[in-house]
Amino acid sequence: MEIKQISVFIENRKGRLKKALDTLSKAEINIRALSLAERAKYGILRLIVSDNEKAKSVLEENKFIVKENDVIVVEVPDKPNGLNSILEVLTDADINVEYLYAFVGKKTDEAIVVMRLENIEDGIKVLKSQNANLLTKEYIENL
Repeated sequence: MEIKQISVFIENRKGRLKKALDTLSKAEINIRALSLAERAKYGILRLIVSDNEKAKSVLEENKFIVKENDVIVVEVPDKPNGLNSILEVLTDADINVEYLYAFVGKKTDEAIVVMRLENIEDGIKVLKSQNANLLTKEYIENL
């Protein structure tokens, strides 16, 4: 159950992040999760949104560079060491986590983690074999 994540490359200067978020807001695109990683000259804004195609289109119209990546979204216990329960499964299966970010939803008692894995298909298989709750795009949109 891969989910498409949008990555937006943003110049590291005043107002660019706000411009990207304003662009999405004006297009009535809801942001379900986000992460911002900064570099010296640019940042990478990673987003799970309500409408990827529309988001890509409006961002590109406003001169942003946009890429799409496959990620998985999984629930983990919202308690100390909860994330490690999932990371242990992936490590034991020799699957590398390239990056992740997490949030807590309103409709669940679990924490929710977005993960980019070196091998998404193997990650999905191994997590499903351990009864991990992989979330769908529809579920995330309704959080």
